[in-house]
Amino acid sequence: MINFDDVAVVMITRNEELAVQKVVKDAFSHLPGCSVFVIDGSTDRTAELATLAGARVIKEPGGGFGPALHCALTTPGQEFSVIVTIDADDTYPPEIFPELVTLVNQGFDVAGANRLTIKPTKHMPVINWAANLCFNVIASVRTRKVIKDVHSGQRAYKRSLIHEYDWDYRGFAFPIDLIFWPALTGKKVKEINIKYRERIGETTLVRGPSGKASVLRLFRKKSVIRSHKVN
Repeated sequence: MINFDDVAVVMITRNEELAVQKVVKDAFSHLPGCSVFVIDGSTDRTAELATLAGARVIKEPGGGFGPALHCALTTPGQEFSVIVTIDADDTYPPEIFPELVTLVNQGFDVAGANRLTIKPTKHMPVINWAANLCFNVIASVRTRKVIKDVHSGQRAYKRSLIHEYDWDYRGFAFPIDLIFWPALTGKKVKEINIKYRERIGETTLVRGPSGKASVLRLFRKKSVIRSHKVN
């Protein structure tokens, strides 16, 4: 059996008590030996249940989604060479974790899951599906690479990549930059198709502001993005 003790699985949670134990246990099951970090801002039993499932729970820093995700990505120490993100609502298939990690170990800087199909599915509203396709087209044109899912919540990253940029994680749509910046600056990016599943619990997506922030992030000048890079 392969041991994934150099892999950190990270997620952010906000009242995900219905799904969090399953998501944490699935991570341990499909990545034996990994560590799971949960950055939590819940008012329900999410933190307690995540701890019982074996995760290391850390209180979110405040400021919303972006700072919480940045905290999740940067919390694992140097003993971890791969950082894997997952949404805590059970919409992503845990069985592809090993494939994503393998892609990073083979040399890719980012390996992501692509939720988008040729036609919308019942698990993603049509308006979300259409907006994501538009975002992907913009990202692909700008990077001159095929980008399939700029908003994916399931990706594997080289830990060194996470610490290579001075990320702008304020506001909405931070996951876009996590694949857009690397692709725009010549990093190796790979995405694999998955079957997106029905979420457990209620969505926290704020559609209007998130869509506007997505467009603004995608149209930033490359020179500005490079200026964020840590020397």
